[in-house]
Amino acid sequence: MSIALDPREREKVFQPPAAPLASHLPIIGGTLEYVDSPLATMFRRYRQHGPVSDLHILGQTWTAMLGPDACQIALQNPDKAFANGPGWGYLVGPFFDRGLMLLDFAEHKHYRTLMMEAFTRPRLEGYTRTLAPLVDEGIAAWRPDPAFQIYPALKSHTLDLATSVFMGGAELAEPGEIERVNTAFVDCVLAANGWVRTTTPNPFTKWGRAARGRRILEDFFRRHLPARRANPGEDLFSVLCQVADASGGIDDDDIINQMIFLLMAAHDTTTSTVTSIVFELGRDPRWQARLREQCLELGPTPTIAEIEDVADLDLVMKETLRLHPPVPVLARRAVKDTEVLGVPIPKGRFVAIMPMLSHHLPEYWTDPEIFDPARFSPERREDKSHRFAWEPFGGGVHKCLGMVFANMESKLVLSALLRNFEWSVPLDYVPPMRNDSLPYPIDGLPVDLRPLD
Repeated sequence: MSIALDPREREKVFQPPAAPLASHLPIIGGTLEYVDSPLATMFRRYRQHGPVSDLHILGQTWTAMLGPDACQIALQNPDKAFANGPGWGYLVGPFFDRGLMLLDFAEHKHYRTLMMEAFTRPRLEGYTRTLAPLVDEGIAAWRPDPAFQIYPALKSHTLDLATSVFMGGAELAEPGEIERVNTAFVDCVLAANGWVRTTTPNPFTKWGRAARGRRILEDFFRRHLPARRANPGEDLFSVLCQVADASGGIDDDDIINQMIFLLMAAHDTTTSTVTSIVFELGRDPRWQARLREQCLELGPTPTIAEIEDVADLDLVMKETLRLHPPVPVLARRAVKDTEVLGVPIPKGRFVAIMPMLSHHLPEYWTDPEIFDPARFSPERREDKSHRFAWEPFGGGVHKCLGMVFANMESKLVLSALLRNFEWSVPLDYVPPMRNDSLPYPIDGLPVDLRPLD
């Protein structure tokens, strides 16, 4: 989750970095500046250096792609100059190795085609049937609190949901195993901005903890794979086993690699998205009441078609993803010499695609720092100002395969929240964010959660 610029952040945009020397230091480079304020850093670089420029982060020179024109070229990748694997691989490769996001070109196309079977409309309808009652039961069990920490509560709940819809239920797990799996996922994600980049087991480094986490995840899926193959259900683990057996194109190691990647992607993006929506609706009681009225008509177990029919739910989702994209930066690496908007990029250069900035540029959005879901309404459609003005799910051949599933799950969780509770967030509250991996609120984002009368 990432929070839009508040007035204090606006002042940072056109000021020099707080610590100018840091951007020139070896290894550290611009890392500290980015961690302090990602969006302000993007704005400053875009205004001072243009849409394509070099910066030094985590011991490497990266070429930043800022603004929809540069992002479009990099994401569509017309001359196949940029690869995902060696880009993301530098950040999290050892821990999400061979996941779909880290595959490229013909190999990526092969696996993506096979895995699309897990996200067909009938499959999504089955996942919804499984999720809807579990979502409602889990949310209804929450206890009201004037300082309810929404982020950890959602993170725990979405992991429980992922266990059911991806793996067929927590009954597979041994006592305490789900908690260990959750910790393992968190450790793998946090490795992205680790300073000591060695996979030698070491509980004092991010990469060391992530290496241990990867082994825990591999062991978990490998032990449960035979049961899913022998007694398949409507869960994604069962579907991948069936696809593998039918196609011959995915072996057991491939299934495990994809499951680790998909569970991470679904778990973190749903948590981030719903947390951000709760934050925005907590500051906008008018939109909260408007959505609640519509969600109360759905009942506790809506179908995917019924969820999709709530147009305002879609508007709020899109506007929240604009302000708070779960993944603000996408990694690539140049596999041959190329250029973007006239700027040469040598083979081997790391590339940071930053669609988050496009979501906030006043050239494309009216009052971009204002929460205004109606900007996505048919009458306005501000997202049509540029084909790549709004890209929270990436673009090109690597556009998120599970984005329909992610939207469906997020809407189910939000619908259950609206039917069970009302909440508020002080207008002057700005969550303290940790930005050294996928962004999240350090304080858990407390909200005043009250039972719905």
